[in-house]
Amino acid sequence: MAEIAHLPGPLIDKWEWQYRGACREMDTEIFFHPEGERGPSRRRLAAEAKKVCATCQVIEECRNHSILSREAYGVWGGLTEEERRRIIRASDEKARLSS
Repeated sequence: MAEIAHLPGPLIDKWEWQYRGACREMDTEIFFHPEGERGPSRRRLAAEAKKVCATCQVIEECRNHSILSREAYGVWGGLTEEERRRIIRASDEKARLSS
């Protein structure tokens, strides 16, 4: 589950981008692998989700949201869970080293 403290405020301007997402009317199963799924089938599903993201006009907003809110599951803004974790870890490490 997303960390609520990292979510932006309730202003409509901060959330309106979601209405323009390429995934808006799609079945969400393409973006969230089944529990326990590993290996080639999980990579194939992520690749299909990333194809949708690659066509999306709000990919940057989605990606930023997923990183800031630390979305734990699914493909968001063309990034898998693992890719987001690496970005967040690197960012946290950079912040730790600079303080």
